[in-house]
Amino acid sequence: MQPIFVSIDIAAPMDEVWRLTQDTELHPRWDLRFSSIEPFAILPGGGQQFRYELRLPGHVLAGTGTSIGEKHRPDGTRTSALQFTTPDRLSPLGDGRGYWRYEPLGDGVRFTTGYDYRPGWGGLADRLVLRRLIGWLTAWSFDRLRIWAERGEEPERWPLHSVLWLWRADRPRAARCRREAP
Repeated sequence: MQPIFVSIDIAAPMDEVWRLTQDTELHPRWDLRFSSIEPFAILPGGGQQFRYELRLPGHVLAGTGTSIGEKHRPDGTRTSALQFTTPDRLSPLGDGRGYWRYEPLGDGVRFTTGYDYRPGWGGLADRLVLRRLIGWLTAWSFDRLRIWAERGEEPERWPLHSVLWLWRADRPRAARCRREAP
């Protein structure tokens, strides 16, 4: 199965995109894959360990992760790497890892993720439905982030049901993202 890949160009300063994505209090505001992210340990070298949750009707998916970011590279790019795991047998995502890449553009940042995971519900369900849904949710969340960074509109203005607001050209759209690795 192919890893999930999503990329979007954001017309905002690098430091602002970094702040909105790396701050564990701000991240769940724009990223629908998380309800909360709470750091609990700082690692030697600057990384951190964290707990995450996704609150669903009738169940809370929870797990832990480790992240580390590289903020100063000679070419101006930044990278954040991540590993995650969950003991929750109801989680559609098992153990996984991924990255965020921040590439400077003339008028902003190309924000990219690539990640993969062990399917928690088996390969068939993952291949037919879940991986596509999770990829779409990632892309929709990235456009929600773009709107926040570029226009200052808080992500709560765009709840998930806003995908049905077809008359609103300014709403978040997963289609604004690239979904295939170059």
